[in-house]
Amino acid sequence: MIIYFSATGNCKYVAKRLSEAMGQETVFIPDCMNRDGWAFEDEAIGIISPTYFWGLPSMVKEFLSRASFHTDYLFFVSTYGTTTGASGKMADRAIRGKKIDAYYSVRMADTWTPIFDLSTPEKVAKFTEKTEEEIGDLIEKVRNRYHNDRMSPGVPAAVVDLIAQPMYNAFVRKTSNLHVDDSCIGCGLCERKCPVKAIEMRNKKPVWVREKCVMCLGCLHRCPKFAIQYGNGMTKAHGQFTNPNVKV
Repeated sequence: MIIYFSATGNCKYVAKRLSEAMGQETVFIPDCMNRDGWAFEDEAIGIISPTYFWGLPSMVKEFLSRASFHTDYLFFVSTYGTTTGASGKMADRAIRGKKIDAYYSVRMADTWTPIFDLSTPEKVAKFTEKTEEEIGDLIEKVRNRYHNDRMSPGVPAAVVDLIAQPMYNAFVRKTSNLHVDDSCIGCGLCERKCPVKAIEMRNKKPVWVREKCVMCLGCLHRCPKFAIQYGNGMTKAHGQFTNPNVKV
């Protein structure tokens, strides 16, 4: 079983590759959040998450703290652009009753476009030069039930706990950072795809109805008119990205 969270397709692509190679089903974390059963059982279970502010997306952290995993081999995969931070450590802390047997990382395009520029294929390629090689290595190690005890490349958990994650939770996740411009056509895709139902369409425009969201930027990157922006306007210059290998 491969359990994943993905907004722009990076983790979905890794989940797809693992699923095809291992013959296992995939489970999308947002689909699990309203289910009655939180116990997952399989011979091997993999959890795939993007790295947000050197840690876990809020939804992934909540999911891991509520779920239970019954398996002989539990592994965690973090996709990242610059560093996995302390995402592996945070996952291990959150999971109840089972230790993670192996940690893996795959470098992919960093979709936090308030900072990172993905406006040309060449700029995306700087992140993805070794992506396919790393996914292939991941598949081989999972097949052979490889074990290790840490994520790489990482940042000390104390730094993440003190600086990065408090910033993510207190400021970055505020939906007041998001806005929509006049190019919006009112298609409602952002409302339908938001993993935490933070968006409602009102008068054919998206309105953020929750104070905080996961801040996955899926609404920004999927918008057909690129009408949704974050913060000070850098996102418009830095472009949109969705993984070309999967449908999001």
